[in-house]
Amino acid sequence: MDFFISNAMAADGPQGGGLQLVFMVAIFFGIMYFMIIRPQAKKGKEHAALLDSLTKGDEVVTSAGIIGKITKIGDSFIEVKASDSSTLTFQRHAVVSILPKGTIKSAS
Repeated sequence: MDFFISNAMAADGPQGGGLQLVFMVAIFFGIMYFMIIRPQAKKGKEHAALLDSLTKGDEVVTSAGIIGKITKIGDSFIEVKASDSSTLTFQRHAVVSILPKGTIKSAS
């Protein structure tokens, strides 16, 4: 099997310094930070701000796709009136977005 790898190359070990490896790892981490970590943190802060701004009477969309009006707000849970006869309880973090006022009436 000596004809695949010359003895001289195998004996020298890897060519290049360790500094190149450090630069490559730093560049890779920088790319990962700006492409994945930073946007995800920004999205998390925006969602937390949205949850803090919830008030009674807001029209919301939940992660399940249910549209309704908030009737009661607690520390961890909210009640959403989805129709005239149904009131559903959700965790606060299930709210995906707040709709403009009057959206539910125009959709009916």
